[in-house]
Amino acid sequence: MSAATRIYKGLSRRERAGWIVGLTPVQALVCVGLAVPVILALAAGRFGQALGLVGLCGTVAMLVVVPVRGRPALRWLWHLLLYRTGVTLRWSRWQSRAVTGQARDLDEPDLPGVLARLRFPDGPPLRDVGRVCLIHDTGEGRWGATARLTHAGVGMLSDAQCERLANRLGNLLLSIGHREVIDRMSLLVRTVPDDGADYQAWRAEHEVADAPALARRATAELDRLVGAVSVRHEVFVTLSGTEDALRRPAAAAGGGVTGRAAVLYRVLDGLEDKLKSLGATGVKWLSGPELAVAIRTGFNPATAAGLAARRHQAGGDSGVRWATAGPVHAPEPSARAYQHDGFATVSYSVLMPEAGTVFGSLGGLLAVKTAGERRSLAIHYETLSQHRSRKAVRRLRFRTGVVRDWKSSKGFNSGAAEAREAGGARAQEHAVAAGHGIVRFAVAAAVTVPGTWNVEDHAAKLENDIAGRFQLLRMELAQDAGFVAAVLPVGLGLPRLRGGAS
Repeated sequence: MSAATRIYKGLSRRERAGWIVGLTPVQALVCVGLAVPVILALAAGRFGQALGLVGLCGTVAMLVVVPVRGRPALRWLWHLLLYRTGVTLRWSRWQSRAVTGQARDLDEPDLPGVLARLRFPDGPPLRDVGRVCLIHDTGEGRWGATARLTHAGVGMLSDAQCERLANRLGNLLLSIGHREVIDRMSLLVRTVPDDGADYQAWRAEHEVADAPALARRATAELDRLVGAVSVRHEVFVTLSGTEDALRRPAAAAGGGVTGRAAVLYRVLDGLEDKLKSLGATGVKWLSGPELAVAIRTGFNPATAAGLAARRHQAGGDSGVRWATAGPVHAPEPSARAYQHDGFATVSYSVLMPEAGTVFGSLGGLLAVKTAGERRSLAIHYETLSQHRSRKAVRRLRFRTGVVRDWKSSKGFNSGAAEAREAGGARAQEHAVAAGHGIVRFAVAAAVTVPGTWNVEDHAAKLENDIAGRFQLLRMELAQDAGFVAAVLPVGLGLPRLRGGAS
């Protein structure tokens, strides 16, 4: 991805494309190994045995090679085995320690699944903002922070305005790629069913006692007609960097959590203006209690009303202790949905079209159709350094060139898809040489409804809203991790890079 959308379009590609007829080296090696017994049987003249081996080895090869909803059959079997093992040993069942009276420290995080590896230390005060909660991913060795954005949305913007915002987003990612401290940015948008709690709290404080009766009746009528179906949006951004990138400058800043916070703060200060250039009118870096509220309402949207009322009563300083930020109870997960605190969530991975997309085209995933339904959309970006970007585009150009030359030498013509890939590889190499960067990205979406509703109906509505524009892959056997990637503003959702880029 470069700073301009016109360069980005058409360059989206698989992160680990196969070298040999679209196969990875491991798949190709397995297929060659399966072909050896067939060849030996034919060489020995045992044609009946060779025919039987063709059927057996061909079936195994199909299980290894042919993808079924994003994963080959053998990988499905392996993931199913892991899933059933977790269910049988009850590793996947979870209950809050605070509910059972076993919480010793209310400031110690008590979160299920992949969230258990996160720590949330408070950094030193940042300007007049106060303390900022740092997110320490002990599994991948990353440090980050989350901000709540105030944004009016892009639904009413013209194509020219969307194009300008897309260019500014590219410039923001490009600037992140030129910094040594952070390399990931996650944008999360969550719809919030507006039950009127914030409005009622504000109205109780500002209501005029001698207001005309007609005005009161008109306001009450509007509350009944509009309030039941109104929807608000929460927008979060999470920025993070690796421990390796932070270690040396953090040591110079005093070391420990304070040193890492000081290094992150310098970057956060420099990126606030760029976030505001994307249309954000406010950027509020979250403290520990505020981030705990965002996680708590992610697990249980029904708590938003009570927390909002308590926040108004406390003058805006109220939050949630980390021991109560997670769900109260998470039963054994379903293979196709995640149950949490009386709600059910279905998560998807969103695949981008080969021809690219335009800014704001994912808005259909946030179009709530039923009062009480919540939808979430998260886009996780990782910018590669210039060295890794040049290495990635050279590898891609070399691979496409080798395949094209081999086919030409054998008398085969290259198809349109191969010609497009070769042209995209050259254009991408030119873009990187001109100073642009490569960005890995992953998009996750989710729909959440009360547990008593039929969640499959709402999942089908989500799929229908985006049909024909994007492909949705349901996060089968990993709905709990998909929930974290799509709903919670903690920056988890992009797998670790193991060679290549996209």
